[in-house]
Amino acid sequence: MSPVDPVPPAAHLTPPTRSFAQRAPDFLVWGAVIALLILAFGPVEMRNFSRLFTNAENMRVYGRQLLQPEWGNLGIYIQQMWLTIQIAIWGTFLAIIVAIPFGLACSRNIAPAWLQQPMRLLMNLLRSIPDLVIGTIFLVAVGLGPFAGVMALAIATTGVLAKLFSEAVESIDKGPVEGVRATGASRLQEIVWGVIPQVAPLWTSYALYRFESNSRSATVLGLIGAGGIGQVLFESLNAFNYGELSAIVVVIVVAVSLIDLLSQAMRSRLL
Repeated sequence: MSPVDPVPPAAHLTPPTRSFAQRAPDFLVWGAVIALLILAFGPVEMRNFSRLFTNAENMRVYGRQLLQPEWGNLGIYIQQMWLTIQIAIWGTFLAIIVAIPFGLACSRNIAPAWLQQPMRLLMNLLRSIPDLVIGTIFLVAVGLGPFAGVMALAIATTGVLAKLFSEAVESIDKGPVEGVRATGASRLQEIVWGVIPQVAPLWTSYALYRFESNSRSATVLGLIGAGGIGQVLFESLNAFNYGELSAIVVVIVVAVSLIDLLSQAMRSRLL
């Protein structure tokens, strides 16, 4: 029996090295990031950072006012928060229904280039338009109320979910799809039996995460009259009623935290 070759000591092992040409792209990327930070220092007024300390007394006064919530209208706040959650539920649900075919159409390994590229551009457009702008468009069409908020969230979320869904489809294992194809299945059957089972858990996780985000976004839509807790919040803010504002913020934080815990529990069982 031949003796086993001894393992070289760790001191003799040399880490892999890359040439300057291989590392040049990294230098360019990080150099560009640093350059952008320097260029943006003035426009974003980073020099005002010191005011966080020089004006600390103003922040303490404001903080003391926020630490004295008024609970007289707690029932109304809970009711409006529940309405906000319902807006988020319907907005997310409609977005999922539309994002599934759109996400498949945006996938390079599913859709032809003549369809995939225009659909990606359309999804980029939907993601680029702020929720408030979309909400304003629907307010003009249907008037003030929660339905405008539902449609604003649905349109914006469709663009986000379609992108996430398409990326999940593009990373699937080709084996199951080829197995379904070998049975003589149609293109639609390949998607239903070879693609959807692989991406369904990840799609569900993405949808739950967007529902969490929409629960917060629906609050902001109250600024334009789309209903929910956001509308009550901005009314209190404009009236400088910091006691009511503090109580509303507490209700929002509790609700969003509960939604987050529920969503985490559901995602942990899916993935």
